[in-house]
Amino acid sequence: MACDTGSSTSLEQHLKESSLKLTTEEFAAYLDSHDELSHLRKEFIVPKNKNRSDYGGDKPEGESTYLLGNSLGLQPVKTRATVNEQLDKWANIGIEGHFKDPYPWYPIGETAADRILHVVGAKSRREVAVMNSLTVNVHLMLVAFYQPTETRHKIVIESTAFPSDRYAVASQIKQRGFDPKTSLIELKPSQDGELVTRTEDIEDLLEREGDSIAVVMLGGIQFFTGQLFDMKRISELCHAHGCYAGFDLAHAAGNVPLYLHDWDVDFACWCSYKYLNSGPGGIAGAFMHDRHSENFDLNRFAGWWGNDPDKRFEMTHDFQPLPGVASFQLSNPPVLETASLLASLDVFSLTSMEALRKKSLLLTGYLESLLCELLGCERGPSVTQQTAQEPHAKRASCSVKILTPREPDHRGCQLSLKFSCHINAIEDALARQGVVVDGRKPDVIRVAPVPMYNTFSDVHRFVTTLISAMESTRAESSQ
Repeated sequence: MACDTGSSTSLEQHLKESSLKLTTEEFAAYLDSHDELSHLRKEFIVPKNKNRSDYGGDKPEGESTYLLGNSLGLQPVKTRATVNEQLDKWANIGIEGHFKDPYPWYPIGETAADRILHVVGAKSRREVAVMNSLTVNVHLMLVAFYQPTETRHKIVIESTAFPSDRYAVASQIKQRGFDPKTSLIELKPSQDGELVTRTEDIEDLLEREGDSIAVVMLGGIQFFTGQLFDMKRISELCHAHGCYAGFDLAHAAGNVPLYLHDWDVDFACWCSYKYLNSGPGGIAGAFMHDRHSENFDLNRFAGWWGNDPDKRFEMTHDFQPLPGVASFQLSNPPVLETASLLASLDVFSLTSMEALRKKSLLLTGYLESLLCELLGCERGPSVTQQTAQEPHAKRASCSVKILTPREPDHRGCQLSLKFSCHINAIEDALARQGVVVDGRKPDVIRVAPVPMYNTFSDVHRFVTTLISAMESTRAESSQ
């Protein structure tokens, strides 16, 4: 069963030009040979199957089929050398490393902020700071933008928000003397049985309760379903109702083009260890729109790195905040983490977010088409039309449907697959064949073909291995 995807035009053109069938290895190889970004894969280290110890028995030769960039991006080849340069400076010249190339330590946070502007769509360095970890930055931004009153005290998040966001928001509400039971609004899908939220659902909520809402803080891309929210429209709706618009961009930064300044977003935060490939626990970032840059009346938790650098070493007790989000910096950035991020940003400088998005649309559309063609997979819900789910052909005891929106403009590179059976055996079988994905018990597997380093052959290998895994699981369950 073929399935229509938003990138079907490009896919159909390639099929026509190649005279190959969609489901063949040869077509995947053809797509790889016509991939204008294929050279970027050599900038990353793909784990070898022989190094993986999580599953015993015979391991397939060669590289893993790594489709887990939505949890931890691959290590850039340059990372080790870039970090070692800083270690060598420390060893050889000590404190002088603060002012010596490569990447002097004293301004290294500013260097990283300059390099990440185009990734998040910021206007200038005043709008971006590289600092802390994601949840720390969420707290710092809420200190500034969540100023509840008796009449406007509510915060809106998704009902399926990442737990850390919920913890942060609930604790901020409690800290201000309010009760999350009455001040925390969970945005829920309007259609039963779905997990996606339509912009109209947000509009309806704001029409009903906008006068009591202080902040709307959503994931730019929803971590579980992979839904990409219309951040521009949501910001417009929030401002029309007197609310601030903020976003957790953990799954969006480095995944899709962002235009935070032009979208008029008030604030946003992101981590860098997923699509930004900075390494586990890597340094995070924050955005605050330039119109707030000189509003020094915003509440903030002050630290010396947010102080005017011309006054920083005078050691006075007077805090003079920098204009912009840099005033929220608490301490000097960890140099080794920031160097690791800079190594990845070197790779981003070799392309553009728009070029990565172009490949991503084709790569994820190809994944969707293979799932539909070879597994009879049920397509994801539409977020632009109120339509019933399509019937699909079930295969024996286990079938698959896509949770992620079918419209490419409403998703990043991730597809979330929901199984009608428990995924334990399927996930184990995939891992034994060197396929690395993210299982969410009991029945969801998240798959993220990252355009910067994944190939069309990776996608084909995943789908054919998934079919074998499901067939072996069915055979075992029937014995």
